[in-house]
Amino acid sequence: MDGTQQVSLQVAGSFKAFLMKSSSKSNLNLYDHLSRLLMRVIEERPHDVVDVMEDLSHDVKLRLYQDTQSSLQDLQQTTAAEELAEQQKVLFVRPEDAPEHEFELESALPNVSEIAYFLEQAGVGLGREEMQRVFLALKQLVSSYTMQRCRLWGKLLGIERSYIIAEAEFAEGEEEDEDGPEEVADDEAREVDAKEKAEREMDPLPQSTYKAPPVVPKEAKGTGANKFVYFVCNEAGLPWTKLPSVTPAQITVARQIRKFFTGRLDAPIVSYPPFPGNEANYLRAQIARISAGTQISPQGFYQAIEEEGAEEEGSSEDGIEENPEYEGVPVGELVDSLSSWVHHTQHILQQGRCTWVNLAVKTEDESNDEEGEEVEEDPDEPEPEVGPPLLTPLSQDAEIFETVPWSSSLSSTLTSQHAIAIMRSNCWPGACAYAYAMKFENIYMGWGLKYPGDGYSPLLPPAPQSEYPSAPEITEDVDPTVEEEQALQDALDEKQAAEEAEEGDSDEEQDEEDD
Repeated sequence: MDGTQQVSLQVAGSFKAFLMKSSSKSNLNLYDHLSRLLMRVIEERPHDVVDVMEDLSHDVKLRLYQDTQSSLQDLQQTTAAEELAEQQKVLFVRPEDAPEHEFELESALPNVSEIAYFLEQAGVGLGREEMQRVFLALKQLVSSYTMQRCRLWGKLLGIERSYIIAEAEFAEGEEEDEDGPEEVADDEAREVDAKEKAEREMDPLPQSTYKAPPVVPKEAKGTGANKFVYFVCNEAGLPWTKLPSVTPAQITVARQIRKFFTGRLDAPIVSYPPFPGNEANYLRAQIARISAGTQISPQGFYQAIEEEGAEEEGSSEDGIEENPEYEGVPVGELVDSLSSWVHHTQHILQQGRCTWVNLAVKTEDESNDEEGEEVEEDPDEPEPEVGPPLLTPLSQDAEIFETVPWSSSLSSTLTSQHAIAIMRSNCWPGACAYAYAMKFENIYMGWGLKYPGDGYSPLLPPAPQSEYPSAPEITEDVDPTVEEEQALQDALDEKQAAEEAEEGDSDEEQDEEDD
């Protein structure tokens, strides 16, 4: 072996020793790592070795630690989708007490699968899978209550979560009568008024002449805007929550504000004018407004009930019934003419009710409270407010911001002989109705906001109150000077001395008369 070979071996040995130096962090050396990496490449022969060399190197290092790492494994976190699937699993389990021939029993639910098919033809809906889950959730809801009818009202979108809404009608006498927040607030107000009245009798205070405007009473359950009961849930399979009854004050304020829903029923509504309630009340008010403006049906499907005294009571939802002689309206006529469709839900008046109430007529409690007090009677009787009657054609709907209130179309222009008629509301984007042969349905899929036109202008706060008019009896006098005070004191002393002198003279005269 010559000197050159010896030098080469020495250099190779030094290079190998350098490559076999262990890392201070991982206790690995480059020589062993390259050996394993090359063996991996030779065994697997991957394509484009140069491009995947870094990934192979990382994988070779990782395999060295897999055998020596701890046997403890990280606990896998349950995702929100897995939790929801676990809750929805109950929908697909048949109850043990379910009847064997369930298909023979009369159900309060409509054929949701058929409705889903027609909605799919109309280009709206929730999709087949979600509609099936919603149907099972509605079936679960019906089994929890004694209902006369229940249907899918729609889905209202929210910023965080959305609401699936079910419209239900209870059998007469089945719905629980529970005191809402309005009744509880009235009781508390009466107690506070009684305490204040007792305090005033002990220490009378100046009486204010201001009288708050009368509160419009809400409509009874099963009538007007509270005709139906609504249940909501965020996802099919989650518990259903019953919404409270709507009040005229909530509908009135809801008309003046625009708020997106969060998906939380207990969320506060921060707005001007202040909304009397939380998101659950605001949701109920918007449902009432949307239903009153977009619930439609083909002409002739419903007919008015002719009963004695019906005209005296005014138009109501109970004033119509299904027409047994209805034979359907041709699809072409439903699309071409708005007169082929009618509103079958009551219109909400400016008062916030479907039926007008005279606030000038005092109740027995108000008459007892004002007994003995002088009350100025208003000679002008308020004029009753009247809205459009039931079964009013859509052709009489007013335009909104120079836009037609409804748009009609066919589900398919290629096979028009089998198409269905579709109506979409431009006043409430998201409201849709379809009709085919003897069947029709209404549904809402949207954000729950009315079409604002060019833009929304919030209501401005009222102007500040003006200062109290100045008058001599309320104007503060200028403080007197020292000289003026002294002069006034001297005048009072002289007046007092004169009075004492007069009293002395009168006493002397009385003594002389006695002698």
